[in-house]
Amino acid sequence: MDTVGFSSHKMALCYWKPLSLLLLLQCLLSVSYASLGDADPNYRACVGECEISGCVGQLCFPQCNSSSNTGPWYTQEPLYLQWQKWGCQGDCRYHCMVNREKERETLGESPLKYHGKWPFKRLLRIQEPASVAFSVLNLAMHFHGWISFFITLYYKLPLREDKTAYYEYVGLWHIYGFLSMNSWFWSAVFHTRDVDITERLDYSSAIAVIGFSLIVSILRTFDVRVEAARVMVSAPVLAFVTTHILYINFYKLDYGWNMIVCVAMGVAQLLLWARWAVVSRHPSNWKLWVVVIASGLAMLLEIYDFPPYEGYFDAHSIWHAATIPLTVLWWSFIRDDAEFRTSSLLKKSKTKT
Repeated sequence: MDTVGFSSHKMALCYWKPLSLLLLLQCLLSVSYASLGDADPNYRACVGECEISGCVGQLCFPQCNSSSNTGPWYTQEPLYLQWQKWGCQGDCRYHCMVNREKERETLGESPLKYHGKWPFKRLLRIQEPASVAFSVLNLAMHFHGWISFFITLYYKLPLREDKTAYYEYVGLWHIYGFLSMNSWFWSAVFHTRDVDITERLDYSSAIAVIGFSLIVSILRTFDVRVEAARVMVSAPVLAFVTTHILYINFYKLDYGWNMIVCVAMGVAQLLLWARWAVVSRHPSNWKLWVVVIASGLAMLLEIYDFPPYEGYFDAHSIWHAATIPLTVLWWSFIRDDAEFRTSSLLKKSKTKT
């Protein structure tokens, strides 16, 4: 598909939309983690009484008589022990939230966030069932995409004499696949049980894959194939991502700053791929356009937040659902790119001989 003839007005429009999205997200940072529910006097009184008595109404929690599991994540109980029980504070907060939301519903009032989260309904000890299910599906789609990419490279496409692939970006996409699967694994774990260590692992894994995806987008869209040039491009991004991960883990988990970093790197990738789609004649350009545009639209779900429908499906979980078909299409584009580059290199080698 020849897109070279796109007008400058359309190109400016492609750039303007993601930039405006970034500005909107930054403006909303101050309210992204605001929660009026835990400031409610009735809720606070319920939690305070529960932590002393160990009961919410007729429902009592024996773990409230044991030692509290608070403090930094490295001083807490091992994760496999935390997994077996919610703890006194967790159960008190959950059941006080449930009771308070029932009262608000009878008064015709809309749901509130509690401690930065909407009032989700637990299912089989899972805190956010829909987000967990969609995270697992995303992990499965990345695994399927990576396996199909591997099969395409080594069993469907011709190889060099040393049995290596012609495609110059194969190593980058392998790393991307592993980082993506790791990120969705920890996303599922975090949404299953929100404790300090699972939150940090989820955030760190997400930052790692977003940062590496930015590197891949730079190297592929600018066709950087020389190893020294790749190192020079990748080093600053890797240094920044590593520093940011260390910062949020060992200094301060700043949600606002973390969102700015994620959105900035995400929008930068969309801009790079959009620019490349405009100037290239790739045979699968339409897949790239669908992923870029749909990814930008899916990010709007993080802006137009709303309470979970029936206690399960909120905007964040639906965003997870939206990325499932995009993941399938994205790996399809990667396979097409491998076939396209391999075909081009073989044609060049034949013309030389």
